[in-house]
Amino acid sequence: MLKKTIPKFFAFVISFSAVCLIFSGCSSVFSSRDENSKNTNGNSSSNYDKPKVVGKIESAEIKESSGIAASKCQTDVFWTHNDSGDDAFIYAFNKKGEKLGTWRVTGAKNHDWEDIAQIKNANGECVLYIGDIGNNTRVRDEFTIYRVKEPKISAENKSSSKKNPAITETSEAIKFTYPEMRRDAETLMVHPLTGDVYILSKRLSGAAAVYKLKNGFALNKSNKLEKITDFSVPAIPNGFLTGGDISPDGKRVIICDYFTAYELVLPEKAKNFDEIWKETPAVVELGAREQGESIAYSADGKSVFAGSENKKSPLIEVKRK
Repeated sequence: MLKKTIPKFFAFVISFSAVCLIFSGCSSVFSSRDENSKNTNGNSSSNYDKPKVVGKIESAEIKESSGIAASKCQTDVFWTHNDSGDDAFIYAFNKKGEKLGTWRVTGAKNHDWEDIAQIKNANGECVLYIGDIGNNTRVRDEFTIYRVKEPKISAENKSSSKKNPAITETSEAIKFTYPEMRRDAETLMVHPLTGDVYILSKRLSGAAAVYKLKNGFALNKSNKLEKITDFSVPAIPNGFLTGGDISPDGKRVIICDYFTAYELVLPEKAKNFDEIWKETPAVVELGAREQGESIAYSADGKSVFAGSENKKSPLIEVKRK
């Protein structure tokens, strides 16, 4: 997260333009969603309908929704969090964007929370994973994913707030480092069947990197990620990724940048989920977003939901055909 005095998008445009000047050959860089869409034409998915705004996030406490996750245990419940600058709070809302409550995550700190994921574990419990993985200044060496049992929504919680929040159960801290350089990342995903954690880096000057933390990771010491591969989307820049999710059946991946979403589908004959990173991403249009950083599959996997930073963010749904 950049300083509040400089919106991240404009800082990104300035930085990208500077890179182009340094390396030359970037006479045409995108400065709008329309320009970026020129680079994705011809690779659009035919599996989705047109995007539709189905609600607006009403809570004034949600100023920079940086990740979104759909509950697999509670009907019509979504979870989000603010970017850096907030404390360790998570927020619940429904499909219309109506507030369902505010929770303080016990045992957690928000240095730079960038994404959130949820799975239903083997015991039938829904668990949230919150990624404190931002590293815009590249000064952090160790990062943390907070794992916490999903809170139960009740009528009493609707009046909770940052001043008087509901309280989660104690979270578990999954600490990790990268195997090579310091990375910035905004994409956290957890495979619903294996429990493996995936983190995709956010890179301005080239492809992103896909990292994996296999289930069975330690909670009492730092874990080292495994680099799986490099990964690009059909856009300029090709590795500037801001959010993602794995479908509930574990066979699809949805990833977004500021403007657009990209889906990967695991081949039917694939023996390993990591073969999905070899597939060509198909574009899933999301419509207009001011600064898109959040995306998730619905609980049944039949829709994609996307949000944006800033107050009163629209909630966009794209239904699968």
